Amino acid sequence: MGAENAKWYVLHTYSGYEAIVEEGLKRLIENNNLGDTIYEIRIPEEETIEEKDGKKKYVKRKKFPTYVFLKMIYNNDLWFLITNTRGVTGFVGPMGRPAPLTPDEVKRLRLDDWVENVDIKVGDNVKIVSGALAGMIGVVETLQPENQKASVKVEVFGRETSVELSFIELERINEEA
Repeated sequence: MGAENAKWYVLHTYSGYEAIVEEGLKRLIENNNLGDTIYEIRIPEEETIEEKDGKKKYVKRKKFPTYVFLKMIYNNDLWFLITNTRGVTGFVGPMGRPAPLTPDEVKRLRLDDWVENVDIKVGDNVKIVSGALAGMIGVVETLQPENQKASVKVEVFGRETSVELSFIELERINEEA
């Protein structure tokens, strides 16, 4: 059994407990040697621009408040350990029993978006293709290939701002065109 047999499941948490649940699950994985059973923990976020008191600000928001996504190979022992983690109210599924997400749901939620051949380098001009800043052009400042993130400098409301984006949200602009 390997990661290819793992499926995505959804946990419901108390409001505002998503990060506490994530930390608790990381400790659970470490303490019980579950790295070969629970592969990934995700709290999907989106970047938006908010206006408050006439000032516009760039903020990260949880896409699905009170939910944490887990990629794992499910078994009943895990159910017990996970549902007893601080902040977890239960799995999403019939009668609190886990129901894995379908491949369509995983694709729609973009949980398995991993860019294999990244052709972006520091200093490249990129176009943001999704999210709140879609359509904007920026310059890559740093790359973090291990977690598929890039820091990109964009102009927001007349000011240069650095934003962290996933590789899947970026497209390199071909200079020769």
